[in-house]
Amino acid sequence: MAAAVEVQGVSKRFRLYEEKYTSLKERILHAGKVPYHDFWALKGIDLEIAHGETLGILGRNGSGKSTLLKCIAGVLKPSAGEIRLRGQLAAMLELGAGFQPELSGRDNIYLNASLLGLSRREIDKSFDDIVAFAELEEFIDNQVRFYSSGMYVRLGFAVAVNVNPDILLVDEVLAVGDERFQQKCMERIHRFQKEGRTIVVVSHAPDMMRQLCNRVAVINSGQLVTVGNPGQSIRRFRDVLMDSDENTGAVPAVEIEEGSLAAAPAPPPSNRKVRIVAARLETDHPERTNMHPGEPARVVVDLEVTSELSQVVFGCSLWSQGDDLIFNYEGAEPRRLPIGRSQVTFSFASLPLLDGSYSVNVKVQEPAGGTVHARMEPAVVIPVENPGLTTGMVSLPLTVELTTGTGQSEPALVDQLPT
Repeated sequence: MAAAVEVQGVSKRFRLYEEKYTSLKERILHAGKVPYHDFWALKGIDLEIAHGETLGILGRNGSGKSTLLKCIAGVLKPSAGEIRLRGQLAAMLELGAGFQPELSGRDNIYLNASLLGLSRREIDKSFDDIVAFAELEEFIDNQVRFYSSGMYVRLGFAVAVNVNPDILLVDEVLAVGDERFQQKCMERIHRFQKEGRTIVVVSHAPDMMRQLCNRVAVINSGQLVTVGNPGQSIRRFRDVLMDSDENTGAVPAVEIEEGSLAAAPAPPPSNRKVRIVAARLETDHPERTNMHPGEPARVVVDLEVTSELSQVVFGCSLWSQGDDLIFNYEGAEPRRLPIGRSQVTFSFASLPLLDGSYSVNVKVQEPAGGTVHARMEPAVVIPVENPGLTTGMVSLPLTVELTTGTGQSEPALVDQLPT
């Protein structure tokens, strides 16, 4: 089956004018020519989105992700390349896009829905549902120019999701709504996913991508960096952020073979102040290829420091194979990091994990969520084999106590796991 959305070699050019001639005299003197230079917001993007897939487009501000979404929506015309859509499309772009501020909320519903291809009879049938979803019953006949940003978002999203599109485009406007409405929007998107609709979500928030998307495309400086599962793409996105901050070349993703107590290879040299040279996992049973639930473990990280840092903290996080966060530590006490070689050891007295492969990510950063100087994702992979019968993700101590009619208590410890 052909893809729901095909993006083939799409590039988008804007003209950035260096001066602006406003008077007739200036225009005559310069013969109507205004100096400008070309800015390529997109450069040769190739992307296919399957029917029923939720694809995230991740990038920092100014990377070109919203420009790509507007090209898919037909708001912008690509300077080169082609976009093919198969199915009815609804787009939720930037705040207030498509609204006429002098018209009422009621008039804007009919205007926007008609632009999305609905007849007046179809809009009449959906009108009450749109207003109820937007929670704007009291204000629907007020001019939109008096709406708050949250009311704009509610009205725009309500129209987009109630036209029952085959393809839904959502820009990062959801960040504007309150928490309760965001949850309401997420529930509607999840319902669309179950119904097999195609969804494209643009954001610079990795957590939203993990929650919603089957795949994530990373865009930087108008170019497609990678497309893959959310975990891999988010790790690549963070590499791009660090490379941009330090003006270094690209850092290839670290790949570790699952099913082995592996050490991560050292990344290539860079001009960062701190470099993670290597990371390894140490256990009390090095002869085994797998850990057992409840056993202790140590993650040892070797650092190379080229410029002394007066205050840094060391972070460590543990992730499941499905990219679910199990544990996160951001570092509490700032430390001085002198020039030369250093070693950081993260010691777990007990890892109560059940069957599976788990990733440990490590980082060196400034306190209070400051600049990240070095990061390795994953630093090590921990394969765990459970000799007991318990299933799930973590091993928890459990006691089941039966009290019979005679009043006797018969405690029984169920499936005691190694501690």
